[in-house]
Amino acid sequence: MSVPSKAAPRDVDLKDARWRKSSYSGGANDCVEVTELGEIVALRDAKDIDRRPLLFSKAAMRALVNEIAAGQSVGSFSAVVPE
Repeated sequence: MSVPSKAAPRDVDLKDARWRKSSYSGGANDCVEVTELGEIVALRDAKDIDRRPLLFSKAAMRALVNEIAAGQSVGSFSAVVPE
């Protein structure tokens, strides 16, 4: 599966973000948290929430999750990597 190559913008305002944690974490911080902001999905490390999250377009995030769920090796995908 090819992943859309359009990168998410870097100037996303995260102050009102509502972060969700996986129910599989069992309350521990051994997972990631995700929030949706319009057409952008932000992903962060639950152990280091002060670090800037990775930003994806919804299409890129959906493709990434589908590849992981299908057990495929994840090819290149477009994310905005924190500086």
